Amino acid sequence: MSVDLSSLGVSFVGHVIGAGGVTIDFDRSVIFFMVMFTFLLLVLEPLLLRPVLKVFALREEKTEGARAEARDLQERAGELLRRYESELVRVNQVAAEERGRLRSETGKLEAQILEEARASTAKLVEEGRAQVRKEVERIKFDLGRQTEQISRQAATQVLGREIG
Repeated sequence: MSVDLSSLGVSFVGHVIGAGGVTIDFDRSVIFFMVMFTFLLLVLEPLLLRPVLKVFALREEKTEGARAEARDLQERAGELLRRYESELVRVNQVAAEERGRLRSETGKLEAQILEEARASTAKLVEEGRAQVRKEVERIKFDLGRQTEQISRQAATQVLGREIG
C-alpha cells in the first residue's frame, strides 16, 4: 500500500526545498512497530518509567531536604558564632574591669607597703640617730673624764707635783 501524502495536503521539507511530494510506503512493518511501541510503552511504563521517575523525585526531595538542612545548620552556626563573639566581648570587658580593679588594688597595696617601709626606715634612722647621740654623749662624758685625768697627769709631770 502506497500513499502519496502530497495529494492529502501534507507538506514536508522536501516540498519546502522545492522537491516533489514525499512518498511513504505503509506496509505491515509500520503497523508492527506501532503495535510494538504501544506494547512496550504499556509494559515498560510501570516497570521502568515510573520507578525511574520515582527515583528522580526521591533524589530531588532528598536534595531539597539536604539543602534545607544545610541552610538550617548554617543559620545555627551563624547564631552560635554571634553568641560566641558577644560572649567573647563580654568576657573581655569583665577581664578589663578585673585588670583595672587589680591594678588599683596593687597600686594601693604598693603605696601602703612603701609608706610602711618609709615609716620603718624613718623609725630605724631616728633610733640610730638617738643611739648615736647617746654614744656621742657617753663618749664626750668619757673623754671629758679622761681629758681631766690626762690634764692632771700632764700638769703633774710638768709641774712635778700633784695637782689637787
